[in-house]
Amino acid sequence: MNKRRVFLTGILGLSSTTLLPRTSLITHEIPPNLLGNKLKPGAKIKLIAPGFAIDEHKLEISIEGITQMGFEVIYDSSIMNHHGYFSNEDDFRASEINKAFANPNIDAIICARGGYGTTRILDQLDYDLIASNPKPLVGFSDITALLNAIHKKTGLIGFHGPVGSSLNNDYSQNTLNDVLRGKKSSHTIQSPISIPEDQTDNSEYDRYTIVPGIAQGKAVGGSLTLISALMGTPYEIDFTDAIVFIEDVGEKPYRIDRMLTQLRSSKTFKKATGIVFGVCIGCDVKDVNRGFKLKEVIIDRIQDLGIPSVYGMSFGHIPENFTIPIGAQVSLDTHSRTIQILEKVVA
Repeated sequence: MNKRRVFLTGILGLSSTTLLPRTSLITHEIPPNLLGNKLKPGAKIKLIAPGFAIDEHKLEISIEGITQMGFEVIYDSSIMNHHGYFSNEDDFRASEINKAFANPNIDAIICARGGYGTTRILDQLDYDLIASNPKPLVGFSDITALLNAIHKKTGLIGFHGPVGSSLNNDYSQNTLNDVLRGKKSSHTIQSPISIPEDQTDNSEYDRYTIVPGIAQGKAVGGSLTLISALMGTPYEIDFTDAIVFIEDVGEKPYRIDRMLTQLRSSKTFKKATGIVFGVCIGCDVKDVNRGFKLKEVIIDRIQDLGIPSVYGMSFGHIPENFTIPIGAQVSLDTHSRTIQILEKVVA
């Protein structure tokens, strides 16, 4: 029997028992949740670039999208600067975040794009200042590090949702708007997922249940690359009693395998109550003779944990990007493939 057949036999032989949410007896020293204020029409949104710079085109998309949501955009031309592959030097990018939180005239902060750079500035953020001036912070991809680190240090609920340059469709705008304006005390998220017409291989858009069940826990996570980058640092995510959201872009199956294996080896990942994968664009291989398919890797690395889990939810590096409140209590139903936000996430 070849290695590929052994791998698949192991997958197919695993149990798919429905599990209910777990309750941990471990006490964690986590700050109580902080909420930014709900946004009103005309609220002032600061657009920042804490990682890569943005070009004029992305700036125009960001301004148009935020304006269509009914808000006023404030930005500094420095977000289009270039310091190597960053928008600016580390201390400048960190100070822009600190100043945006400190400014009483700023109601919320939306990152213009991701890229790389936020892990370099986590030590330069003023967490006491942020805790004293809570307000919504929105972004995804590299912004995963900011959202999870700030929540861990301050308790502030941030929002894994569209960056400014991806606010160019109704779904992303509407789901973000609903959350930031606090239109509903509870909120059910369903994934539309429209497959692009030019997409020839649709395997990355598959929806499937890895382990069936219902789960409840604190929402954490985002980009798998950034989740892994935080491991072993003071900002490492505690997965205990959490619903873990995972997505990525342009990472081949063996790299997804490596990062999921790292998470499995951590102290708390196996204590998660649920796992939700987004659509991992550009993360599969077409030639199965050159390795395992993305689905095979995910099932192999996740199914035996027995944690309710699904693949194919609409968040992250896809056009229709729903908003996840990092730090808030949410529930997962793998049968209906829905996420429900269970508590207020803005004051």
